[in-house]
Parts: sequence; C-alpha cells; structure tokens
Amino acid sequence: MPLPTEADVRALVSQIVAGLQPEQDAPPGGAPTSAPTAASPAPGTRIAIAIGADHGGYPLKERIGFHLRELGHEVIDCGTDSGDSVDYPDFAHAVAQRVSSGAAACGVIVDGAGIGSSMVANKVPGIRAALCYDISSARNSREHNHANVLTLGAGLIGNGLALQILDAWLATPWAEGRHARRVDKINDVERQYLRSAS
Repeated sequence: MPLPTEADVRALVSQIVAGLQPEQDAPPGGAPTSAPTAASPAPGTRIAIAIGADHGGYPLKERIGFHLRELGHEVIDCGTDSGDSVDYPDFAHAVAQRVSSGAAACGVIVDGAGIGSSMVANKVPGIRAALCYDISSARNSREHNHANVLTLGAGLIGNGLALQILDAWLATPWAEGRHARRVDKINDVERQYLRSAS
C-alpha cells in the first residue's frame, strides 16, 4: 500500500478540524461541509508572501515586493532578478512550492499575461492559483475559491490596477459555508490524480 502524500495528510487534518467546528450552510440532506487544505490568513495579518516573475513581469514584481514590505509582510522573492529573458514556469513553480510547503501563506506570480504562470502553479499539490484582472475577480477568487496564489498579467494591466487587485485579494476572507463543499471537490479531483500517479 503506498504511503499517503503530503496533500492526503493535509486533507485528513482539515477534515478532522472541520469536524470540531460547527457546520455552516450544510447542503440539502444535512451532509456537513469540510474545511479546505489551508486556512486563509485573517485580513490585516502580517504574513509571509512568496513572489516571483519572469522577465516581462519583473518590474511589476519589484513594485509588488516593495508594496508588501511597506504593509509589513515578509516577502520571499523567488526571482527573477532582472529583465533578462527567462522561462516563466521556473518562477511560477518556485512560488507555488513555497506556498504548498507552508513556507509562505500565499503567493503572487507575474508574467506577461498571467495565464501560463497560473497553469504551472495549479500543477503543484495544494495550490489554487487564480488569474485576476480586476478587483471583482480578485475578491471572487478568495471568497468563493479560496485561492492561495494570485497571478497577474503585467502586459495587460497597469501597475496601479495591479496593486489594487493585490490589496483586494489580500483583504478578502474566504467565505466558507456553501463554498467549502465546492473547494473540497476541487481538492478531491487533485487527490484522485495524485493517487493514480503513485
């Protein structure tokens, strides 16, 4: 019998914790909802945030890092460190690993469009990366989907909007309730493929 993966252990702990908490918005039939794999930090809490970017996202990543430090957060900079051409999967993976391992509470990745980095990050167990392009999508990704990684497209949005999206994303708590059941289903899909790969 194969040993459980880290994602399996996290899921089991979440189910145990959920069993100790009062039920919220139970679906029809009274089935309880369970908690996601990791809790969102409370808005305003100072946390460790991993950031990364490719060459196209490098200038915006630097602004984001400065902004986060001004807010009092610990910034884990996963690179890149210049505008020289690099491959976005390397940096998206590095940020996602920090979040998946618990070294960072959440992550922010910037590339030209934000799409590729989101795809890469979502391959890492425990990651729910969301490409956000306005304040509404930022809030929705946290409130409904419990996103733990934000991806941004530096070539599609300006610096001012990017920081507004980031601030809204960090400030929005996860709503739990009926959304917990759906996030659990996201995690269940991931576990199915992790089991089949082992």
